[in-house]
Amino acid sequence: MSITATLRLLIAFAILVLLNYTLRPLLGWRTPMDFLIIALLLASVRVRPGVAALIGCAMGLAADSITPASFGWGALAMTAVGYSASWLKAVFFADNLLLNGLFFFLGKWVYELLFLIAARRLHGAEMVMQALVWSPLSAAATALAGIFLLVLLRPLLETSPA
Repeated sequence: MSITATLRLLIAFAILVLLNYTLRPLLGWRTPMDFLIIALLLASVRVRPGVAALIGCAMGLAADSITPASFGWGALAMTAVGYSASWLKAVFFADNLLLNGLFFFLGKWVYELLFLIAARRLHGAEMVMQALVWSPLSAAATALAGIFLLVLLRPLLETSPA
């Protein structure tokens, strides 16, 4: 990856992290869109699996620092999602918005499921409701936001001709 492409990716990454900590709390939805997952997935498809896992771990630790009751579980889930996304990049590395939307949906839903299982804060019917209703709705909102942001940030994320 060239220096220009890396710089543009870092700018897009910073915009998404900024949106996560400014716009997301203002919306206050029950099914929030997760701009950190979008940033992680966009970065993961452009780097090797080990680097993607490190990015996911660092992002997860930063996100977990806000909620000390479940510190570490988000980092574990983001590490797994980042590594998997980088490993699967050959399958999803198309410039198709629907395919990218599916990629964002699955990434967010897998993150939520891993976090729910690892944190063990919910039990029984609450966990089933969260895993099968609220988590997919949040993943759908994240996928829609990801598609919108891909269209909006397309000039930053395009690869420049060699």
